[in-house]
Amino acid sequence: GEERRELPQASVSNGGDEDSGRELVELKVIWNKNKYDVKFCLDSTGAELKQKIHSLTGLPPAMQKVMFKGLLPEEKTLREIKVTNGAKIMVVGSTINDVLAVNTPKEAAQQEVKAEENKKEPLCRQKQHRKVLDKGKPDDVMPSVKGVQERLPTVPLSGMYNKSGGKVRLTFKLEQDQLWIGTKERTEKLPMGSIKNVVSEPIEGHEDYHMMAFQLGPTEASYYWVYWVPTQYVDAIKDTVLGKWQYF
Repeated sequence: GEERRELPQASVSNGGDEDSGRELVELKVIWNKNKYDVKFCLDSTGAELKQKIHSLTGLPPAMQKVMFKGLLPEEKTLREIKVTNGAKIMVVGSTINDVLAVNTPKEAAQQEVKAEENKKEPLCRQKQHRKVLDKGKPDDVMPSVKGVQERLPTVPLSGMYNKSGGKVRLTFKLEQDQLWIGTKERTEKLPMGSIKNVVSEPIEGHEDYHMMAFQLGPTEASYYWVYWVPTQYVDAIKDTVLGKWQYF
């Protein structure tokens, strides 16, 4: 019984002589930018067509959305839904592998959307930054000079906080092309070239100071935040780290 039932299916794809007596229709099946020319029996049902599409595309019937003038009904025959020669059958669906491949970027995309939403809000209002800023200005913060751009001082920039609220100082070792980020516990010596980006934003209510981040890795998760950077040094820090020479 099994073999006989499969014979017409096999013969349909070959377009062989056994099809005489069964009326065939020529279809264009379009899936994922691929086009398949298919001869199929007019008295086959939508469900049988899905099986055929499965054999062509590897797409399981349960994951196929087959469209012909709307969603193709599985229980009706092609004759009943008036499929004619040359009809275009659109198939929408992803193989399991495609679905798995797509899932990871989707999460990344959601994170990007989140990052976008966060960007609209000033950084200093975001919770992670509020924790530090709400401690107020450090006692030993360096004086700021509004409306002036100064070269980097020869002494380390000190009296700033990092994101855990610990004290941090920045030393620019120009002869070694390094930025030293020093805390009470240790000093990180970073080659300037390893810092991908520098961002900064004035602190609300204290616009003469900035919060600043050095991007140490490929994503925003690798930002090293420093708070209470005197505004007059912001441009010089960016230029020095990102390698733009200053002619003063």
